[in-house]
Amino acid sequence: MTLSFERGPEVLLTRRSMHLRNHRGEMSFPGGRMDPGESPTETALREAEEEVGLDPRSVRIVGELDHLNTVVSRSYIVPKVAVVEGRPDLRPASGEVERVMWVGLHELVSPLTHHSEVWGRPPTDRLLHFFELADETVWGATAHVLVDLLDRLHGHPR
Repeated sequence: MTLSFERGPEVLLTRRSMHLRNHRGEMSFPGGRMDPGESPTETALREAEEEVGLDPRSVRIVGELDHLNTVVSRSYIVPKVAVVEGRPDLRPASGEVERVMWVGLHELVSPLTHHSEVWGRPPTDRLLHFFELADETVWGATAHVLVDLLDRLHGHPR
């Protein structure tokens, strides 16, 4: 997760390609599977460069959020929080990404944007978060990570 402060705090999101096997067309953060011998930080920097052209030298890692597992792709996610100076002009740089967008934290904390739903039945039910942006919906693991970030920054309820 990359934060820019040029227009107030913003997060970098991508829309995954419709050609991917898992999570096609969904909003996400740049990221992906670790290569052998890589650390989670090295993976995050490499994937952001490959997917959106983010220069790793312009990034300052400032933290890590709660780790999580995805149900569909069975991925283990180690969210890294990074800050960049200004607002880099980023574009889809691989076939994995269809769209790159910056979203202001002020928009994400709006009660008109965020809501939660319980999916499933006990004992396997779970709380899912949704962020309804102007032309995209962020949900699943990406929304979970956003809620973790907002909770740590603003005391936003989980």
